[in-house]
Amino acid sequence: MAGAAEQASGLVIDADAHVVETERTWDYLEPSEQKFRPQIIATPDSTKRYWLIDGKISGLRTAATNDSQVAARTASLQRNVAVDPSARKMEDIDRRLAHMTELGVDIQVLHNSIWIEQMTDRPDIEIALSRSWNRWLGDIWAQSGGRLRWTCVVPTMSLDVAVEELAWAKEHGAVGVCIRPFDGELMMLDPYYYPLYEAAQNLDLAIAIHIANGDPALVSILRTRFSLLDGFATFRMPTVLACYGLLKSDVPAQFPRLRWGFIESSAQWVPWILHELARRSGVEFSAEKNPFRESNVYVTMQTDDDHDYIVGQVGDETLVIGTDYGHTDTSSEVDAIAIFRRSAVSDVHKHKVLSANPGRLWGIA
Repeated sequence: MAGAAEQASGLVIDADAHVVETERTWDYLEPSEQKFRPQIIATPDSTKRYWLIDGKISGLRTAATNDSQVAARTASLQRNVAVDPSARKMEDIDRRLAHMTELGVDIQVLHNSIWIEQMTDRPDIEIALSRSWNRWLGDIWAQSGGRLRWTCVVPTMSLDVAVEELAWAKEHGAVGVCIRPFDGELMMLDPYYYPLYEAAQNLDLAIAIHIANGDPALVSILRTRFSLLDGFATFRMPTVLACYGLLKSDVPAQFPRLRWGFIESSAQWVPWILHELARRSGVEFSAEKNPFRESNVYVTMQTDDDHDYIVGQVGDETLVIGTDYGHTDTSSEVDAIAIFRRSAVSDVHKHKVLSANPGRLWGIA
């Protein structure tokens, strides 16, 4: 299987951690772009806060912003989601690094929190916000001694600019490019994105498909007409559909050195997708021979996934694990790495999931 790092060094890699955007994120806007600066607004009782971008509520809503709210989320989820606010917001990078050491994590791969939906329908604003976010992450990486790596965001409405942005991001600690499964009227498999994939392959950057949905019409339908389906339908299912589509397509064959990471969607669905592919193609798959391995497709697990079942179906060569550090949702578990290390699975399996596999996915040797 292709990959930049055939052997990981044994570093423990948290494949899914987050930065939570703050006002500081937009300090990298050019003077001429300050008019695009996102603003935070709050509900009258100040219990919820939102980003206002281009005159509209946009991006992931900030939630559980104080200690009592975080404690309540920890209790309701029955998983630890509590982190120091200064580490969560990257106000104190040394504190973040110290907490990682306490958790037994050498490297975190950071993903955005706000690009889970379409940010704006204006290309000039998308370019400005993407560049500012990437410069913020570049500074975070530089201050971290290489322990905080990241996946860049790109202005997909301006693909020529997006391709140019990749080289800068690579030079400043990025290990991947974050792409939404659906983006406007397009799906990530559309040939429109091929120049971006070609550039990522040439730069040895992975494609990160973090749970998201950039189709405003689809998001609106799922939220207003089918509100009971909540984020499961709005963000997780599009990610699963994108993986199924990728494995059925010839895109992996066109970009054979490109690695794909499906992030924060758990892994329980992976055997289901493999089963559907087998039934619809008439091809028999096994843990040793399956399209996840052949197409360089990696998936993040959660500690409460049925590991034995998943590994029995697809093997353990393309499974990674993450904490969702910084978030307080159904995927979050700050001490997931420590919990997994204490599990009953073999040491060989632990090494693959914690070190070798994420090392290959993110090109971290």
